[in-house]
Amino acid sequence: MSVAGDQSAAPSPEEVGAAYDEFGDLYALTIGDVGLHIGLWSRPGERAPAATLTDLANRAQERQTDHHLERLALTADDHLLDIGCGNGQPAVRIAERSGVRVTGITVSREQIALAGAAARAAGLADRVGFDHGNVLDLGFADESFDAALAIEVFPHLADRQRAFRETARVLRPGGHFLVSDFTARGTPPPDQVDAFRQTWLCPLPTTPAKVLEMADAAGLELVEVENQTQNLSFSGDLMELLYTQRKDAIVDRYGVELFDRMAPVVRLACAYTRDHLGYYLFLFRKPQ
Repeated sequence: MSVAGDQSAAPSPEEVGAAYDEFGDLYALTIGDVGLHIGLWSRPGERAPAATLTDLANRAQERQTDHHLERLALTADDHLLDIGCGNGQPAVRIAERSGVRVTGITVSREQIALAGAAARAAGLADRVGFDHGNVLDLGFADESFDAALAIEVFPHLADRQRAFRETARVLRPGGHFLVSDFTARGTPPPDQVDAFRQTWLCPLPTTPAKVLEMADAAGLELVEVENQTQNLSFSGDLMELLYTQRKDAIVDRYGVELFDRMAPVVRLACAYTRDHLGYYLFLFRKPQ
């Protein structure tokens, strides 16, 4: 794909044409096949434009958090329960953009420390707090919250039905619950299933109909459902790319032995995610 001779000389039209004749398919496979152009990953003038794959992933997660906030339609007087709050940054973003109070819970004590630091850094520790907690046994009184959020938490649970009942219990009448879940597609090979479960610590995925059945049994009514499988599939491909691209950082943190051991597992798990896993976002309401 190089021009022989003077490297500062522009290629001739014939050379450009010959290169696209030979390598057009390669460009299409690596940068997209609808235009062979650089994509608009971030708009000019954005505060934090995407310049790397990690930046792009972070930008996508921020947009997803904003989408969750839109679906919940919170008001400044509301108190939101963030089930499985992770590092706390989504809760902080929601509080900044809506004025709500947020209580986040997680089963990871390391995440509690990170989340608390995020709230303090944002100056929101007075209305955004985090505790160690389990959705299967919520330590809150009945009807304590105006809304609840559980993003990619239920896929980890062996007893989703109990989690639905506990969440419904702590919601006030009229309160909304936004939950995501993985769903099964097709018949994946056993090695991909094993890799997925090893990577994400998840039982086998359920079906959209089963999620609706469990919510109904907990006394929740469906408001809307969104199929976001396309986002999950892209995230799986991106994870595989980033695992390879960020090898040095992963090795520094976990060692080369773990990197080498997990590399084939990640490839299989990403193939399973792309080809056999669905992703749905459900919005429920507790009846008045």
